[in-house]
Amino acid sequence: MKLLSGKKRFIAFLSIFFFLLGLGLYHREAYRLYKVVTLFDADQISYNFQHMSDIFPYRTIAKGKPNFKLVNSPLKLPLEFEFNNQKFNIQDYLEQTRTTGFIVLKDSQIVFEKYFSGHNKDRLHISWSVNKSIVSALIGIAISEGYIDNVNQPVTRYAPEFTESGYDGVSIENVLQMSSGVSFNEDYADFYSDINRMGRVIALGASINEFAATLKAHKPQGKFHHYVSMDTQVLGVVLKNAVGKSPSEYLHEKIWSKLGMRSDAKWLVDDTGMELAFGTLNVTLRDYARFGLLFQNRGNWLGEQIIPEDWFLRSTTPDKPHLMPGDNRYSSSKFGYGYQWWVPDSSKNDFMARGVYGQYIYVNPQQKIVIVKNSADPLWRSGSEENYKTTAMFQYIAQKLNSNFRQVLN
Repeated sequence: MKLLSGKKRFIAFLSIFFFLLGLGLYHREAYRLYKVVTLFDADQISYNFQHMSDIFPYRTIAKGKPNFKLVNSPLKLPLEFEFNNQKFNIQDYLEQTRTTGFIVLKDSQIVFEKYFSGHNKDRLHISWSVNKSIVSALIGIAISEGYIDNVNQPVTRYAPEFTESGYDGVSIENVLQMSSGVSFNEDYADFYSDINRMGRVIALGASINEFAATLKAHKPQGKFHHYVSMDTQVLGVVLKNAVGKSPSEYLHEKIWSKLGMRSDAKWLVDDTGMELAFGTLNVTLRDYARFGLLFQNRGNWLGEQIIPEDWFLRSTTPDKPHLMPGDNRYSSSKFGYGYQWWVPDSSKNDFMARGVYGQYIYVNPQQKIVIVKNSADPLWRSGSEENYKTTAMFQYIAQKLNSNFRQVLN
């Protein structure tokens, strides 16, 4: 489908804007619609990503226990990294990809931290689909506590509101692995795509769950890896119905209150109060890193197994042919996929949470490395070379950092 030009997109917005005026819905819905339509514009994207709770309602996830101190032990990063036999300057690449925050942890200590475009250590930044890996962790905890029997159960056992949708009879595992078979266009550059249509639906005050229930099956479940953000929204509903608590409450109770987070987080909700589970947590850079540390340590935090270790393994290990990394005709990506975690095509035993416009939590347990990158890159595209180039940068940094550093600067 052809993309709308800037002029045509503006005309489309004006049409909806004046329609809302006629309905007397100017104040809230018109403002939110304007922000959604212009959310990724180059001159606004960085500010928007740091102020999402000014646009949408949200629930607060309180930080809980006293702050877990991340000690500063500065090291120099390599000046360059290699990708496809070419060298790229790391500082230049961070700026070119509109990085807003970048932090590197080695042996649980901060060896590098830098902010751009008004971002800072106290400011929240939207997660986008990094959020999906957090939802997966909550599903694993809910199973360990007996709220959900196992991943072979159909999502409709716990979320009957999807019975007549494309999710009818689809297993929790196939939804976790983005193999639901549901039809969904995730192209953010296409004004008419499902993902952008969803944004406008939310802006106008409709239910995100009702939107997800309109989706139809396109392929058999469990055979193809096709990235569908609404898969994670359905998991959020499964979680809420099974546990009997909102995802925000469960996140606070089971993870956020235990990790010594620096700040409260904010999870955006629709006008019915349902969390936008597909990707709207707002978190500080250092707290994203703390969540990465939890997975670096295989779900264990200071001796407490917060996420079951078998869930950690299943989350970060592709286990079916269509989920394997590399060239795969049953997948739209060269990355492998576990339970809402991406696995690069390498033998480095690393994995990552990834979100649109350049959000990453990269974890390399063997090297004891966690890297978080917040970005507001208007040129980012799903499936583009930049995902592979950015991963190569993470892997190169992990490889080059000295594993024997011990200098601690307080």
